[in-house]
Amino acid sequence: MELNTTEILGWLCASVLVITISRQVYTQWRDKTSRGVSKWLFIGQFSASFGFIIYSWLVESWVFVVTNFLMCLTALVGQFLYYQNKK
Repeated sequence: MELNTTEILGWLCASVLVITISRQVYTQWRDKTSRGVSKWLFIGQFSASFGFIIYSWLVESWVFVVTNFLMCLTALVGQFLYYQNKK
């Protein structure tokens, strides 16, 4: 599979997004606190990302299929940690 400049840009931007959100979830896990984090953040993130997976699949945008799949995973982990930290 050969990538063109547009696809490389898409993968780089997708990586920045996933790393940024993953870092927030990691900080939430490390500090064992969800202070300042709304429970609706991860619910909204999961809902939007799940919808974008379907859309991206239909338009065959594999960068966004993968990115939104990873965003769904981070939303699930983030939501789990949110409830764990609230206990």
